[in-house]
Amino acid sequence: MERRDQLFQQALATYAEGVSRVARSYVRTAAEREDLMQEIWLGLWRALPAFRGEASLKTFVYRIAHNRCVTELSRRKPHHSGEEELLNLQDSRPGPAEHLAAQRDWERLVCMIQRLPLGLRQTLTLRLEGLSYAEISEVLGIGESNVAVRLNRARAQLNACMAGGEQ
Repeated sequence: MERRDQLFQQALATYAEGVSRVARSYVRTAAEREDLMQEIWLGLWRALPAFRGEASLKTFVYRIAHNRCVTELSRRKPHHSGEEELLNLQDSRPGPAEHLAAQRDWERLVCMIQRLPLGLRQTLTLRLEGLSYAEISEVLGIGESNVAVRLNRARAQLNACMAGGEQ
């Protein structure tokens, strides 16, 4: 039990912010994200006894997060695009105009990422969290070449959306 506690505390300290960002890419409101985060951490706690160290703790944590997010996504009713809640983002840059511009840019990016097909969104979100192609491959259960293809497709779709001025 002591090892489980140590691993859990290490996961919380090291990966909480990244897992929160991953969860945010699957849900639209802060309340949904909080609920999903609780599910993720509970799932991790329950899964830790099975952790044998064959994979890194990082990929183990993100695999649990990914699985919980996909489960949540499958339970959700279809969402209508006009119902997005504004994200509460903190920006350290001075001035309200710069803050507002950065917040709108971030909201636009998050919205565009949420519109990507699930496979592309999963891969891109994990890459944005700093996971390597090998780690993403392990988390999603796909080959590294498939990771590269998905990332290229996700980037191409995001670039097309940004060039077209979509929101």
